[in-house]
Amino acid sequence: MPLQPLNTTSPAAAGGRDHALLSPSDYDADAASIRSDQDSDSDDDERQLRARNSRELRAHDRLVLMEEEELDQLVTETRRKQERQRPGSGLPVPNPLRIFTRRLSDASLSRSRSPGASASATAAAAAAALYPVGESAPDFAPSISEKRGRRKARRRAKKDRLLADAEHGEDGELMYEMEEGGMKEGSSTGESSDRDDSDEVDRRGLLSLADAKAKRSRNWRRWLLIHAMIAVAFAILVLLAWKLSMGRTRRNGHGQQRLLSNGTAMFAPTTILISLDGFRADFLTRDITPRLSAFIREGVSPPYMLPSFPSVTFPNHYTLATGLYPESHGVVGNTFWDPALQEEFYYTDPARSMDPKWWQGEPFWVTAERQGLKSAIHMWPGSEAHILHIEPTYMDRYNGKEQLTTKADRVLEFLDMPDVDRPQIIAAYVPNIDSAGHKYGPNSTEIRSTIQSVDHFLDRIFAGMEQRHLADIVNVIVVSDHGMATTHVSRLIQLEDLVDTSRIEHTDGWPLVGLRPTNPDELQAIHDEVVARTKTLDHPDAVEVYLRDVNMPERYHFSRNERIAPLWIVPKTGWALVTMDEMNVREAQAAGNVVYHPRGLHGYDHEHPLMRAIFVARGPAFPHQPNSRLDVFQNTEVYNILCDSVGMTPKPNNGTLRLPLAPVGLHDDEKAPGLQVPADPVETATLAEPTVVSSAKPTLANPAVTTGTSITQATPTDSTQPTIGVELPAEPEPTQPVDQPSGSAGGEEQDKNKDLLDKVSDFWDWVAGKVDAWWGKVSGSASNDGGDQGASSG
Repeated sequence: MPLQPLNTTSPAAAGGRDHALLSPSDYDADAASIRSDQDSDSDDDERQLRARNSRELRAHDRLVLMEEEELDQLVTETRRKQERQRPGSGLPVPNPLRIFTRRLSDASLSRSRSPGASASATAAAAAAALYPVGESAPDFAPSISEKRGRRKARRRAKKDRLLADAEHGEDGELMYEMEEGGMKEGSSTGESSDRDDSDEVDRRGLLSLADAKAKRSRNWRRWLLIHAMIAVAFAILVLLAWKLSMGRTRRNGHGQQRLLSNGTAMFAPTTILISLDGFRADFLTRDITPRLSAFIREGVSPPYMLPSFPSVTFPNHYTLATGLYPESHGVVGNTFWDPALQEEFYYTDPARSMDPKWWQGEPFWVTAERQGLKSAIHMWPGSEAHILHIEPTYMDRYNGKEQLTTKADRVLEFLDMPDVDRPQIIAAYVPNIDSAGHKYGPNSTEIRSTIQSVDHFLDRIFAGMEQRHLADIVNVIVVSDHGMATTHVSRLIQLEDLVDTSRIEHTDGWPLVGLRPTNPDELQAIHDEVVARTKTLDHPDAVEVYLRDVNMPERYHFSRNERIAPLWIVPKTGWALVTMDEMNVREAQAAGNVVYHPRGLHGYDHEHPLMRAIFVARGPAFPHQPNSRLDVFQNTEVYNILCDSVGMTPKPNNGTLRLPLAPVGLHDDEKAPGLQVPADPVETATLAEPTVVSSAKPTLANPAVTTGTSITQATPTDSTQPTIGVELPAEPEPTQPVDQPSGSAGGEEQDKNKDLLDKVSDFWDWVAGKVDAWWGKVSGSASNDGGDQGASSG
């Protein structure tokens, strides 16, 4: 292309203006095209500078989404609040929690609200949510506006900073900030989410999966640890239960008590006390008590136990119950006069005898109830007397007709009670042997049969305990209150032969007699008169005379109580004092054919061999070698032993023994003294054509001593058994005819007459009993079977 000459003159020059040498207007077409391309690129650069970068676009999108989410949330809350309004009522029921969260809610709404119209809409929606229809929102405009302005300023500053940092596009810090989630913290909306396609999201997803896996692992380990701890705790509980089943403790009023298990129930220390009224110690030598003899071999016992004086039922049973001598507990006889009360105690009249004023001291059932132990008393003498106004937990009234099997089942019934109801002291009274001894005599075939029945009663109880696995858990103590001696008409003394009864105001006791002079000043004179008259008797040594406050034997412990009469006539064992109203002794002895009833008596010197009682114990409270032998002791010790066996604290008493007992050997030791059989004052033959004469002391209201048939006094037929009462070295022989041999004609005729007399006597006794019972109901003085604690003759 040919070069064109330079034109220095241009339109601009024409206008008086100079143009640069390289002015675009001077370029050629190629230069112009280049110029147009450059202009186009500059426009793109400017538009690009004016455009938003990706971070700003994402922030704007998030802002829009957040506003929509906030609006949806407010609408949802408003609907929920409207649904919670009371049905049928136009009044809204605001949520009380809103009151405390309004300020917080306002702040959260302000942070999430966008500028402009969306902010006002958000505020309106929030107000509608917080304050339903019918409620007016409080005026928070000034505070809200101020907070809103401050939040706008903070967001604007943050946005300007981010835009300044992002002016070079998505490179550098912007990309780093986006990947690190910096926009989330500095977003103008106050909140943002990571990109779904970012590596950070993937990384965090992986981390969240790892965290979830770790959390599941931790949960599994926690679950395993918890269940392992539960298993260990259960094993410990099982171990403790087994350990406690071998010996748990229970707290009562006295302290901790060890509990023992029989496999089905837990037993606190429990003791059964059984009293066999009238069981003489040498009855054990008759080979008719296999269960009681086995019990002795299993347990611990003395050769015999001494009763207290006088050896009658009510004083001795209350001594067993309190550990006190009769002079201390106040029941000094079966009958006595109280000069302070000016009343008479009579044991067969429960209206009088079962008044608590007669009973002093604290019996074991009262001790138990006061110390938190339950007690069950089955017909024990005195248990119906409301002593100290405290009743046993369970108390069975006296019933002299109750069968022994029923009595044994009653004892086992107490053991079968639930733990919370079960008594820890069970006391049972058995009057059968005493009744048979009075009626037939201690050497009769009838009493042998009765002793065997009572032994079966004990066997029924022990067998029931074995079935319940209680032989080594429950203590059993078997005692008796006194022995029994045979009576005879030849050993009777007329009281009127010894004292002028017109000078006596009250007569106490029987067979021993206490006298209270009408004039107390005559006491010494009457005493001297009685002593003088005893010397005129055919057997002057048959009685002893004592003044209570002068020469009463100390071993009797029978002087320190005003209820004890000041003057006493005490017959020798086997003798009895009777009044003329009861029998004319001279006529009866002269007739030579009289049988005196009762045929067996007690109440004599408590140390006489015929008055000896028994004590046998077995159980966990007596951890002694089987068949252990104790020294002889008096029945005042039983109360302490009973209290210790169940963990009670005994009241002060006259006993001294405490558990554990101290055996002195075994009963079968070579040097151990055997149980001696005492000589019983009994004749070896019956009287010819006997006439039954009954003493009036035990009244017919007392079924235990109702007269019965006259029988031949029998001795054991087994040649291996000791013969009781054949020799009478200490007793005078009576002078009366001796029975002819039963094989002779005279013997047969005598047997027929005796049978006829027995039948008549039985019929008369039955009629007399019915009349007496009827008269008792009319007069109110007789007892009934259900409540007569004195039905035993005592």
